Amino acid sequence: MNQRRTSTRKRTRIKAVGLLSGGLDSTLAAKLMLEQKIEVYAINFTSPFCTCTPKKAGCASVVTAVKELGGIPLTRVALGNEYLEIVRNPKHGYGSEMNPCIDCRIIKVRKAGEYMRDIGASFLFTGEVLGQRPMSQRRAVLKLIDRESGFEGSIVRPLSARLLPPAIPEKEGWLERERLLGFRSRSRKPQMALAVKYGIVDYPCPAGGCLLTDPGFARRMKDLMTYSELTVNDTELLKVGRHFRLMPQAKLVVGRNKEENERLLGLAKRDDICFSPIEVKGPIGIGRGNLNREHVQKSVGIMARYCDGGTHGKVKITNRRLPNGKPHVISTMPMQEDNVAEFRI
Repeated sequence: MNQRRTSTRKRTRIKAVGLLSGGLDSTLAAKLMLEQKIEVYAINFTSPFCTCTPKKAGCASVVTAVKELGGIPLTRVALGNEYLEIVRNPKHGYGSEMNPCIDCRIIKVRKAGEYMRDIGASFLFTGEVLGQRPMSQRRAVLKLIDRESGFEGSIVRPLSARLLPPAIPEKEGWLERERLLGFRSRSRKPQMALAVKYGIVDYPCPAGGCLLTDPGFARRMKDLMTYSELTVNDTELLKVGRHFRLMPQAKLVVGRNKEENERLLGLAKRDDICFSPIEVKGPIGIGRGNLNREHVQKSVGIMARYCDGGTHGKVKITNRRLPNGKPHVISTMPMQEDNVAEFRI
């Protein structure tokens, strides 16, 4: 029987899809598959909450990983409104903040499995390590993810496979179980040692990668979900500037620097109110929701607080409703810091 499987494998190379984050674990998992002559296809997922920016490793590390792996095919999938629904109402709850880790993993494995079927691949693999993440990488949770994704038995975790029940690829002889690993725990020393063996030196640190785990961002996210519909535009706005809740249906976002000011203008929507200083340097502000005259007055006071000279003397702030509203100028004293703090999210 083993001889028949071996000869079949020589005639037909087995294809597999690997979930590639760009981090060390998923890169090592792909290396182990390539060592066993598996034809690897990578899939990478992004969401509105990825920390991928030009100044961070993020998405750029995926390109680096693909190069380390000899230029394997890469498919990138953006998770949008479907993912927002998971964040709004996760079946398996949140982690330390607003991160729905288990539900997040299920949707990624499910979509990777759909891609696997589309290209005629035989199984999936991931870089998960047993016990590394307290919520989503426990033995019982891994089993739950496999079952609810719909691909139970077809998922291999090469870094911990020898500690887990054999999956179909091992039972069928496509993979040699003895050449898979038995890593367990939150320590990354075994992975780092393996990276040295493979000559992998350019990989990101294992920090987060998901804004939903950040306490400050999670606080703004909770506020948004309490008072507003959850849209991609609104979640993008959460990544920028200082946020102030004026009233349940009205908020203000104030840029911190030129880059954020430009980003705010790019995210502004019809009927938002744009605030900007005149005669002095200062930030751009975007008012969103049902801002009445009182809210506008509060907004210009907050705006004045962050303008040059905004700790004393009056500051002129212009406001207009987008896209073509008539500008109105208000001269105001800056709001005191204690009062500003009352509105800060």
